[in-house]
Amino acid sequence: MDKIKDIIIQVEKLKLAGSFDAAITLLQESIATYNSDYRLYEEMADIFLYRGDLDKAVKAIDFALSLNLESATGNYLKGFILLSWDKVKEALGYLEKSNKMMWNNAEVLRNLGWAYTIVWEHTKGISILKRALNLSPDDELIVEDLAMALIGSGEVQSGNVLLEKIGKKQVSK
Repeated sequence: MDKIKDIIIQVEKLKLAGSFDAAITLLQESIATYNSDYRLYEEMADIFLYRGDLDKAVKAIDFALSLNLESATGNYLKGFILLSWDKVKEALGYLEKSNKMMWNNAEVLRNLGWAYTIVWEHTKGISILKRALNLSPDDELIVEDLAMALIGSGEVQSGNVLLEKIGKKQVSK
């Protein structure tokens, strides 16, 4: 069996339990032995993202991508970080690449759709966000992003219907 996969399962359990320090320790110990496996660095980046430390997250994900440029998760995380830094055009490249590898991932699609909305490609952004919502109909972040994209494109009533659905304040016309 894949030893790295076992480590990642342990890390995921620790993250789920809120034991982020223990997860980081396990990853650091594992990296000492398996320093060429990009997946460990992706896990580290994910923890740093959760903690809001984007600088550490980007260092970890950049190293992961230096080991494997074709990692769908690595490209997604890099795109997510760039989007968080308002580097939307750069983010689009990474998110598009991730989407090509993980075609039906609602989270990738949500961020990709939102990025297109930000660069005023509303039709494309809305279409991608609708696809994300079809994959994950109960995801309030997708609903909210789609609502705001619709409102931004002039479909205020449709956007407000979605906002109401998730209990958010509606936007005035």
